Amino acid sequence: MEENEITIRTGVENMDLPVIHRFLQQESYWAQGIGIDTVVNSLRHSYCIGAFVGERQVGFARLITDYNTFGWLADVFVVPEERGKAIGKHLMGFLMAQPWTARLRRIMLVTKDAHELYRRYGFREPGNPQLLMEVHRPDIHRQPEKAPLSIPDQQ
Repeated sequence: MEENEITIRTGVENMDLPVIHRFLQQESYWAQGIGIDTVVNSLRHSYCIGAFVGERQVGFARLITDYNTFGWLADVFVVPEERGKAIGKHLMGFLMAQPWTARLRRIMLVTKDAHELYRRYGFREPGNPQLLMEVHRPDIHRQPEKAPLSIPDQQ
């Protein structure tokens, strides 16, 4: 393998959690100040994809999904010093090439500035935005925890 070759790994156990936490907490526009427990739990319950150069993680994405009908793409990033090297395209290409992503009825995301990247992989503005609703709490991760971070049992 060449020194600068990009490899893709999946699974939270293969991710560099300190790199991901540091980027989300300090450099992202969507999760400034996020705590490590929130990051760990969010990754634990997502399909995680990492881009690596050697053993160094340089990119990340996660899909929150049921693996059959729906997915929400979140926390996509490439570390600043590695941008412009098609790493985001590698991440997205890998994700969209998975056989199970082809059967998802809907994959959604929110982006401030990467619309053209996502359009390459079939993303479009919602056809009927008037049907979409949300509960939006953009700074919830900055508030003190009011409930345990454990996942409730399903009954």
